[in-house]
Amino acid sequence: MENYRPITKATADKFLQLLKTKGPQSAAMLAAALRMTGEGARLQLLKLAEEGLVVSATTSRGVGRPVQIWDLTPLGHAHFPDTHVELTLQLIETIRKELGEAALERVVAAREFQQQEKYMNALSGTTGLAERLAQFASFRTSEGYLAEWREEEDSFIFIENHCPICCAATQCANICTSELKTFQAIMGDDVEVKRVDHIIAGDRRCVYEIKKVKELITSK
Repeated sequence: MENYRPITKATADKFLQLLKTKGPQSAAMLAAALRMTGEGARLQLLKLAEEGLVVSATTSRGVGRPVQIWDLTPLGHAHFPDTHVELTLQLIETIRKELGEAALERVVAAREFQQQEKYMNALSGTTGLAERLAQFASFRTSEGYLAEWREEEDSFIFIENHCPICCAATQCANICTSELKTFQAIMGDDVEVKRVDHIIAGDRRCVYEIKKVKELITSK
């Protein structure tokens, strides 16, 4: 059995990020991903549990022994903090109270325009939807969204495992609407973007389905 070693910040970060990006995992699954022994992973998870960052639940998967599955606690999720949460919430509430809801909508619309312009410039050299998504995922990850993407049979899936503006979006629903419109704008008119999972609605992450729109053939 592997000797127990106190968990380092770097190791803790790896465990937490895997649980954040991949969802609930067994110690064996985490061990395989981190190339360590199952016992070593279990001991590290126990240490994280002592710190209140992870929690386990036993589940049955058909025939065989029940499996212990690990997931992040609210404190573990807070390891990936929202950006300037307190100040942002104060600003939203101040605009709403002092200037009214219409003024807040104008601010959100102005942010949407700025976001679209920034992303358009960042993606200006890309060719093809796959390359565009790859670069966009990298850009969004640098902003704290832990983004990834994959290609499926007739669509692409774009995943954001964390939302650094979640508290602001909860306070102002128009922000999420604006985000979806921004996705649509930068992907182009020939692409349909649909949000299928939504953190604000209680899902673990935000997931977008992206499909090429079939050309409409009209007869003269």
